[in-house]
Amino acid sequence: MPLTGIYEPSKYEFSREQAEAYESSGGAQANTLLDKPIVVLTSVGARTGRLRKTPLMRVESDGRYAVVASAGGAPSEPAWGNNLRNHPHVELQDGAVKRDYLARELAGDERETWWRIAVDAWPDYESYRTNTDRLIAVFLLEPTNP
Repeated sequence: MPLTGIYEPSKYEFSREQAEAYESSGGAQANTLLDKPIVVLTSVGARTGRLRKTPLMRVESDGRYAVVASAGGAPSEPAWGNNLRNHPHVELQDGAVKRDYLARELAGDERETWWRIAVDAWPDYESYRTNTDRLIAVFLLEPTNP
């Protein structure tokens, strides 16, 4: 069942504009970052309950997606990481296709497997890991209706 509620645009202009252009064009515009494909994650704000849209690197394998809460290796995690922990039902748009997923945070060997897949998709994740003392959260998104 698709998410419903009030959309609260990102305070970050570039992210807001990219997510809105991507979504309004069915993924035909604003669909890359440095020539790498992106997806748009819609989550429910942990504090506000409002819908948040976040463009993220496309990390996909066998119909499942990983989203990496790297924030470029910043000391603090992006807010959407906490959103997924509190409200694991999300939507993900990959191109023209938008589907519902359940998110769960990965640990152990499963996290490492998906970390390698993520680094293959966006090699900068590896340098982000060396720029921070925190363990960068990796969430697996699995379709609610495969």
